[in-house]
Amino acid sequence: MTSSVWHEYPLGAPVWLRPWLVDQGSLTQRITARCLEFSVQNVSLRRAYAYSDEFALVGRRRHSLLRDVSLCCADKPVVYAHSVLPYASMVGAWARLRRLGNRPLGAALFVNPKVYRESLQFRRLDSRHPLWSAAVRRMVEPPQSLWARRSVFVLASKQILVTEVFLPAIRYL
Repeated sequence: MTSSVWHEYPLGAPVWLRPWLVDQGSLTQRITARCLEFSVQNVSLRRAYAYSDEFALVGRRRHSLLRDVSLCCADKPVVYAHSVLPYASMVGAWARLRRLGNRPLGAALFVNPKVYRESLQFRRLDSRHPLWSAAVRRMVEPPQSLWARRSVFVLASKQILVTEVFLPAIRYL
């Protein structure tokens, strides 16, 4: 796998993508403001461990629920979202996160004023990273790299990690 370094700034990201990467608000809301037919597709829930470059944020060998979805505009994937929900965090107000189905996680995170978001981290992903592979698996001609951002959301000292991988179609929103 490639280096596990994530950065404080999206240095080298295309100018057109930077506003998407650095926006502190809900990505779901930003997409729905530009898209009449928003949907969450390809929901995958599985019990697993986080990827190695996620260990520092969620803990090594911590049992988690991994949720992977595509955020789509008119059935065209624009973002691949990967969430690590440690089972120890899915209690109290966050217990319902297990049952989101095809509803966006962002909607649940940004409605609760007690939830706070830690700093965003950025990275260019390529074929050596498992999230790149997952994000492009349905593409006929995948790009050589994709930009991603991630952050930890905290509620009552319980943490979850959300990574968003920006797909080529985001450019047209």
